[in-house]
Amino acid sequence: MIQEIQISNLGVITEATLPLGPGLTVVTGETGAGKTMVITALSLLLGRRADAGAVRNGAKHALAEAVVHLPPDHHVLDAAGQAGAFIEPAGENSELLLSRSLSAQGRSRATIGGRSAPVGLLAELGHDLVAVHGQSDQIRLKEPVAQRDALDRFAGSSLSRTLSSYQRAYRQWRSASKELAGLKTDSRNRVREAENLRLALDEIDSLDPQPGEDESLREQSMKLGNIESLRTACQQAQAIIDSEDFENPGVTTLAETARGVLGQASGDDTVLAAFAERAAELGILASELSSDLSSYVADLDEEGPERLAQIEARRADLNKLMRKYAPSIDEVLAWAAESRSRLEELGGDDSRIEELEVEVVDLEHKVSSLASDLSDARRKAAKKLSAQVSAELKALAMPDAKLVIEVSELEEPGGFGQDAISMLLAPHAGASPRPLGKGASGGELSRVMLAIEVVLAAVDPVPTFVFDEVDQGVGGKAAVAIGERLAMLAKHVQVIVVTHLPQVAAYADRHIRVIKNSDAKLKAGAGYTASDVISLDQEARVKELARMLAGQEESGTAQAHAEELLEDAQKLVSSLTSKKLAKA
Repeated sequence: MIQEIQISNLGVITEATLPLGPGLTVVTGETGAGKTMVITALSLLLGRRADAGAVRNGAKHALAEAVVHLPPDHHVLDAAGQAGAFIEPAGENSELLLSRSLSAQGRSRATIGGRSAPVGLLAELGHDLVAVHGQSDQIRLKEPVAQRDALDRFAGSSLSRTLSSYQRAYRQWRSASKELAGLKTDSRNRVREAENLRLALDEIDSLDPQPGEDESLREQSMKLGNIESLRTACQQAQAIIDSEDFENPGVTTLAETARGVLGQASGDDTVLAAFAERAAELGILASELSSDLSSYVADLDEEGPERLAQIEARRADLNKLMRKYAPSIDEVLAWAAESRSRLEELGGDDSRIEELEVEVVDLEHKVSSLASDLSDARRKAAKKLSAQVSAELKALAMPDAKLVIEVSELEEPGGFGQDAISMLLAPHAGASPRPLGKGASGGELSRVMLAIEVVLAAVDPVPTFVFDEVDQGVGGKAAVAIGERLAMLAKHVQVIVVTHLPQVAAYADRHIRVIKNSDAKLKAGAGYTASDVISLDQEARVKELARMLAGQEESGTAQAHAEELLEDAQKLVSSLTSKKLAKA
């Protein structure tokens, strides 16, 4: 349970400490005093969405901290420990510190057991620590989705496992059905696509392009387009190599002359003999180069204009392919390979359709069977939940009220089965049950929701329940009945209630008041409203109940009424405590 909550710079609260503990704690105060900030602080600590507007005007950040005591073997402590949280012993229990800060710019930071942690982990832990219920939950209870969720929670883990199996089969069925419908609907498009691919591949295959062929032909085209300049260059180079002119001898002549000169002197020096051999090699290389140049010129003469025309015609054909399919021949070939694979896929769609038709039928039978199992489980749970909630309503000043839960079949299965869940209330004897969304008043909705939560607490327990003005629209005996039921619930779990009803507040084990404080306003800065949070003693409780009853906390008559209300309520609380001790 939550032992203590500390709040800093949240809404109208500058600094506050809420001492909590076991039993029933009520939070009261005038409208606008800041009671809702207690719920806001809890919401932050439970990892819910943070709103920068909740940060107090003029403050850089808001902070909410909680001290939580749990049995040492509680699974929340295991999860926190795995995240690196530091957990301290606290008597027979273990102590876990939770905190959440929120900057005025909207940045949020969470710590668990003194270690930084993702806000999502706070939400996971909070789900198993605290159940928060407010007026918005009453509104949601009118909706079929919330009614189905409540019934499924009551049905427990058995239905949860069946629902998981159903949803898995349902997703598979929907996916297969969608694919099958797509294949059938697109059959004409697939035939057209396959025909276009065949024509394109036939065109490519008829030309049989080779990798890099476009670049190779481009180089050959450039060569043949400059044939005269190439021939002239070769002839000039050959003349330089082979010239026999006495005044301008060629390379071969000069190399032979050098070899002869060196050869004559080589008898006197072996090094010169080696040089003579190299000069001879130079002459041979020059002669071979001259021969290669002659062959190159001969090839140019053979290829000539006819070969250039062939190359340009081939390039034109390849350019058509590149304009249609890809910027280069290599990319055209890659596109062709992908298209062949796609053509095989299109050809295999008929067999895929046959496979899917069988798969869809099998999955449809499976979905139908699991939906039937869900319906049976929900009908059984609906009878039990109706009976237990109706019994709770008797304890909430609705002695003849009856909650009816109808489970009817939808035309088509959905994501949560094939059931329509409807909660109907017959508020008194002889009344026909009517849907909660149409026939229930605000006060009746408050009590129905409280009754459902009390019943669900037995099958889906959490250590702490928080109720934010769920007694809206209730008064008189009904308010007393709600106070009694909350006191009874508080003997098993921790209950925190934000209320405006003195009949409910009188049953509290602990009474906290949020009050506007002019001194706090001056300290916090001119122009800002500030509130204090104080724990009330017996005398202060009487005055607060008098204020809630008559709006006159100093009135003797109001205080007398408050004392009587408090005395009667505490007698019941004491009797509940005695019964609990006797059972123990």
